[in-house]
Amino acid sequence: MSEEVPITDERDPALVVTAMVDHVLGLAATWTAWDGRPVPADDDRVFTPHKALRRVADHMVDHLAEMEARLAGRPTIPDHWHASAITTPADLAPFTEQDLEEARSRLPRLGRIWADRLTELTTVQLDRSPGEGWTFRQIAFHVGESTYYADCVGDLSAAGTPPESGQGEVVRTGS
Repeated sequence: MSEEVPITDERDPALVVTAMVDHVLGLAATWTAWDGRPVPADDDRVFTPHKALRRVADHMVDHLAEMEARLAGRPTIPDHWHASAITTPADLAPFTEQDLEEARSRLPRLGRIWADRLTELTTVQLDRSPGEGWTFRQIAFHVGESTYYADCVGDLSAAGTPPESGQGEVVRTGS
């Protein structure tokens, strides 16, 4: 993911975050077909379904904590995530229907917290946010870019389908 200043537009930042959650869960619905092989990404990293979901949730928590600290006038707590630079043994576990159910409980709740917080902010707070760093609008759009992690795993709905069936190769969405 890019650390450049996020580009924003006229979309409601709350909807940007909740649309990201919907996109991620839409792809995750196909991941029970994952064959257990990590998927190479564009920068010598690899992704798995668990790693993609871990990164999305961590990213949401990290920036939500930043926003709340800045609103409270406190310094942000530095993160110590290894982020996507590591792949943990848990990341390599099979992705089951129960894992999908867990994600369907966790991510919409995080998305709702984000949406509630962003909806309560005024336009001035969104665009001239307290403290140092990106504006809250920019942060929301940056969090919306978390689709990257899920897109690295892609849509696995065609996984295991022989090409002669007309289904073609596994579909990988853009990053």
